[in-house]
Amino acid sequence: MKDKLFETRVQDLADTLIADYGNGRVIDRLETFTQPDRRVIEDLIGKLLRLVFPGYYRDYNYRIYNPKNSLTALIEDVAFHLNRQIGIALKNGEQVPDDEVEERAEDLTAAFLAALPGIRAYVETDLQAAFDGDPAATNKAEVIIAYPGLYAITVNRLAHALFRLEVPLIPRIMTEFAHSKTGIDIHPGAQIGRYFFIDHGTGIVVGETTVIGDNVKLYQGVTLGALSTRGGQKLHGKRRHPTIEDNVTIYAGASILGGDTIIGHDSVIGSNVFITHPIVPGTRVSIKSQELLYKNGQGYVLQPEIPEQDSEWCYEI
Repeated sequence: MKDKLFETRVQDLADTLIADYGNGRVIDRLETFTQPDRRVIEDLIGKLLRLVFPGYYRDYNYRIYNPKNSLTALIEDVAFHLNRQIGIALKNGEQVPDDEVEERAEDLTAAFLAALPGIRAYVETDLQAAFDGDPAATNKAEVIIAYPGLYAITVNRLAHALFRLEVPLIPRIMTEFAHSKTGIDIHPGAQIGRYFFIDHGTGIVVGETTVIGDNVKLYQGVTLGALSTRGGQKLHGKRRHPTIEDNVTIYAGASILGGDTIIGHDSVIGSNVFITHPIVPGTRVSIKSQELLYKNGQGYVLQPEIPEQDSEWCYEI
């Protein structure tokens, strides 16, 4: 008897929820297969990484022992699945008439694949920057296989190519997947130069309209963000994030915010600083030494005063 009552309650609850789907909201959409498939795109990321680093990512799908034949099969596989996902994204975005979607998807897929050699050239510089910049790296193979920073940068460069081709949704799915794996959040719209190095990386945020020059190094916890997002969608398409010029190092926990904020070339930004205005080239920015209190059995003891840093290094924020 109790089972019958429970079944009735569940059926009533199901009817209520199904009726709630009839309100015409975006979350009420019932049609399946109208958006790109996250699992397919995540699988594509793995395949694209193998095309970027053919000797470092294992292939579990093909049993072709000639490497060139295997890579040809992989490229055809990527082209087929990416073309389908782009077509779905174009239909979902309603940016292209239905009768033009197939041709447009093929053109975008071909353009993206044609960009892969150029993407690999940039990634090679990122690999070199990581190896040169980290004394803990024993060789470049270790960086490729184990470093989350290079993984996040590589996925971002692939996603950025699709973003520039104006492919909807897929680039963001790609970078958010990398974010979930590494803790590094780089929007696919960010423009990033050569020799980009992320050291450690967890907690880094790089916003959509950020521009990063060559030979830039970021440590964990750095935010290159917007000064304010209270304007919401009114700010869409407007410059909200900073510009980081060439040869800049930004240490852990620094926050650099705002579309008018330019960090001049050859600058060094110290840990935990908060910057919302331009910094002239060649500047070293740090926080003045803080007073530390140490507690022993008799209470708090103020340690001897630490000498202030060189004025050349200090920059008042």
